[in-house]
Amino acid sequence: MKWTAGIPGKESTDWEGGVFQVSMEFSEDYPSKPPKCKFVPPLFHPNVYPSGTICLSILNEEEGWRPAITLKQVLIGIQDLLDDPNPNSPAQSEAYNLYMNNKTEYRRRVRQEAAKNTPQD
Repeated sequence: MKWTAGIPGKESTDWEGGVFQVSMEFSEDYPSKPPKCKFVPPLFHPNVYPSGTICLSILNEEEGWRPAITLKQVLIGIQDLLDDPNPNSPAQSEAYNLYMNNKTEYRRRVRQEAAKNTPQD
């Protein structure tokens, strides 16, 4: 089964105004195994692989996944990750390097990403 969700950037963050599409693919083993989640199109973010796959502990069955985690908790976790990257789990070198070494440029790129993903009325 495959779902698509739209995750809004939180207010008062550089992600505000954007709505980011996430593809969620559920295997027959769900909820024993987490859904595979990726941004479509891929986002500029330290914890998003170039393929769009999201690097988040609650989406990894060897790390933080538990069958009791709800889809709402998954989506909120992804939304929280946008503005609070985990520098200990880099997935995209350019975004990671800017986040660690040049916050001003990183924030400019994030605002650019949000503008690119703003819904049209």
